[in-house]
Amino acid sequence: MSENLNLLAEQRRAVILDEVRRRGGVRVNELTKRLGVSDMTVRRDLDALARQGAVEKVHGGAVPPAEASSHEPGFEAKSGREQGAKESIARVAAELVAPGTAIALSGGTTTYALAQRLVEVPELTVVTNSVRVADVFHRAHEGRQGRATVVLTGGVRTPSDSLVGPVADAAIASLHFDLLFLGVHGISARAGLSTPNLAEAETNRRLVTAARRVIVVADHTKWGTVGLSSFAPLSAVDTVVTDEGLPREAREELAERVESVLVADAPPVV
Repeated sequence: MSENLNLLAEQRRAVILDEVRRRGGVRVNELTKRLGVSDMTVRRDLDALARQGAVEKVHGGAVPPAEASSHEPGFEAKSGREQGAKESIARVAAELVAPGTAIALSGGTTTYALAQRLVEVPELTVVTNSVRVADVFHRAHEGRQGRATVVLTGGVRTPSDSLVGPVADAAIASLHFDLLFLGVHGISARAGLSTPNLAEAETNRRLVTAARRVIVVADHTKWGTVGLSSFAPLSAVDTVVTDEGLPREAREELAERVESVLVADAPPVV
């Protein structure tokens, strides 16, 4: 078989990685046809991706790297991932918020980026179970008239600095808000929205129930990831705001299940 010289090794490996994330696994013979290269070339690409920890090699192909479904990275670890995508998503999501709205922001690094864009929106009422999100508004309004009324739920602090558990659940149960901006650990057609933390799953269910509209803010790496506990099906979601790294097939699959999918462009080069 003649090699496809039009694709560089980095490009081939990006295609392979997208296929693994989108489908949950690929076979060598499928990739040779897709890429127009020999099986030896594909195996070298898989070896390289496996050394990077991006995939796990199995007999005849590769699957996503094994990570315990109950593993929950801390806030600092997550904040360094896909920063550009999160900023783009936050920019698009912020445009959905009108002055005077009652909104909720769940925990997460993408909602944290969104909070930094919402501090200048006047007369917001913000409900959050995120210590980090609440701190963004506190620092922005310190020493001057506050633009937002912030309600921080109580609860037990998770590694991602969210407050969860019975206290948080009870506080949320008595509230109603126009928009919920929800960060997620994982999103998939099969498992819906999921998290590795059982208590956080229940708190997120309360947030979804209390919202008139549910907007998921999730970068492309969250697609196909499944945490220990599902807390909502995709049918409960009104809008997904994601980035341009999400494969076209995944966008189409999402569009079949939610009202709208907004894809943020890369931020402009200054």
